[in-house]
Amino acid sequence: METKEIQKLIDFIAKSDLDEVKMETSELKLHVRRNAGVVTVPSPAVQAVAPAPAAPVAVAAPAPAAAESAASPEPAAKSNLVEIKSPMIGTFYRASGPEKPNFKEVGDDVNVGEVICIIEAMKLFNEIESEVKGKIVKILVDDASPVEFDQPLFLVEPA
Repeated sequence: METKEIQKLIDFIAKSDLDEVKMETSELKLHVRRNAGVVTVPSPAVQAVAPAPAAPVAVAAPAPAAAESAASPEPAAKSNLVEIKSPMIGTFYRASGPEKPNFKEVGDDVNVGEVICIIEAMKLFNEIESEVKGKIVKILVDDASPVEFDQPLFLVEPA
């Protein structure tokens, strides 16, 4: 993996809500953690038998912007709205396929047990069902975006 590709990956992670990513290939081990504000890139996996010194790179600029955008749903969530949260880490999809209609749109009614989205985790597509009856007020995640465990996905006004 070249430096440019690593920088693209770091930029992608900085724009997402992910706090930590670990990636390992035959050539490279990569561990990015937003909370620490440091990116660690160990030496190639072939030499990973002995601990190698980490090369820290500051990622301070993108993190505050991501934190501000993540904080914006909080005031709305404090009203009578109910959050439907992600039960797992994965990739959020609003439809079952590229040519298929979205499961739910803003303003749609939702019942308990209705499929509202899909989260792909480790090549498995998991249907996420609503645990609340009401009307969808806001969709908090963009289609095909990475999501974390317990991350709010939808705001629902309970019926």
